[in-house]
Amino acid sequence: MAIIVNLDVMLAKRKMQSKELVKILGITPANLSILKTGKAKAIRFTTLEAICKALDCQPGDILEYVED
Repeated sequence: MAIIVNLDVMLAKRKMQSKELVKILGITPANLSILKTGKAKAIRFTTLEAICKALDCQPGDILEYVED
């Protein structure tokens, strides 16, 4: 099972830089990088909600399931 994180895609679609999103979310650039690279083991719903609000998108726009 593989969960793909399309955060970079949504940032590009919204013409937003990572540093802008970091400021909005109140997280560190390192934590955002972990999310963007798909290395995160979990994500809080509150963080996912804040990302969706900031990027005006749905969770399915950011997270994608791909079978191995």
